[in-house]
Amino acid sequence: MEWSRIAVFASGTGSNFAALVQAQREGRLGGGSIELLVSDKPEAPVAQRAEEAGIPALLLRPKDFAGREQYEAAIVAELQRRNIGLVVLAGYMRLISPVLLAPYAGRIINIHPSLLPAFAGKDAIGQALDYGVKLTGVTVHFVDGGMDTGPVIAQRSVEVKLGDTADSLAERIHQVEYGLYPEVVAAFAAGKVELNGRMTTIGE
Repeated sequence: MEWSRIAVFASGTGSNFAALVQAQREGRLGGGSIELLVSDKPEAPVAQRAEEAGIPALLLRPKDFAGREQYEAAIVAELQRRNIGLVVLAGYMRLISPVLLAPYAGRIINIHPSLLPAFAGKDAIGQALDYGVKLTGVTVHFVDGGMDTGPVIAQRSVEVKLGDTADSLAERIHQVEYGLYPEVVAAFAAGKVELNGRMTTIGE
């Protein structure tokens, strides 16, 4: 199982998926190769993005399975068949169960639109605006059994400006995501990320 072989999980439009694909095309994924898209919504726009990029897609509806465990077991079988080393969640709107967590412990990462542990869970941008913070941002973190509770890998701040709406703040946060996520994935693909307890280091 090689770190450089990547599966991206997404449920929606796939803008972060597209940013990762573009980074790969430009040689900015540290030798990483996106080998598979996994989506729980076959009709989502991200599936079309994968087709246009020539990337294989595993499109499964969870309701077609007896339960979450059976659904994830089908995913794990395909990941292992393709020798996937790193799972990258990019707008994947499902909690991960031990069926997937166990075989990929320390190899599943996610991106979240806040400076965790602040504003975990849904609508992080709305939470930040409601709270009145002056600074929010983006976090890339390891995935564990909780809701956005895994160890932080990298963070980048975004200023909340006077008069910001959810849409205007989201646009600036997304632009930061499109830069930060490929950098972190490249570091993984190059074997530069180390985790000790909750402390993550990224080597040169």
